[in-house]
Amino acid sequence: MKILLDTNVLLDVFLERKPFCDSSIRVMALVERSKIEGWICSTTVTTIYYLIEKALSRGEAETHTKNLLNIFHIAPVNLYVLQSAITTKFGDYEDGVLHQAALSAGVDGISTRNTKDFQHSKLPVYTPEELLSALNALE
Repeated sequence: MKILLDTNVLLDVFLERKPFCDSSIRVMALVERSKIEGWICSTTVTTIYYLIEKALSRGEAETHTKNLLNIFHIAPVNLYVLQSAITTKFGDYEDGVLHQAALSAGVDGISTRNTKDFQHSKLPVYTPEELLSALNALE
C-alpha cells in the first residue's frame, strides 16, 4: 500500500506531540520496515526542516530531513500540481497541493490528523489510527 503522510503526522513524531505521536511513530515504523510504501510531498520536506530548526536546532533539522529522504518517496510539486490545486474545493491551498501531489504520485491514500480538511479528497483519507486499523484488517 502506498500512503502519503501529511506534514502533521511527521511533526507529531519529530516533536513528540502527545497524544498523537504514538500512532504516528507506528505508521512511520511501518514505512521504515517497508511494510507500506511511504510518500511525502516535496513541500513537506522544506516545511519539516524549517519547523524543526525553529523548535529544536539546525542539527536536528538536518538529521531528520536526511532520515526522511532515506525512507520516503517524494511526491513532486510541479506546475500541474500547483495549478490543479487552485481549482480543487479544498479550503486550504496547502492541503490542495498535497492532495494533487498525492494523486500525481499514484498513492493509495493519505494519512493526516486533519481528515476534515480533506473532505473533497479523491483518495481515501485516514488518521494514523485509522490507517493502522485498516492495515491490521488486511493481514
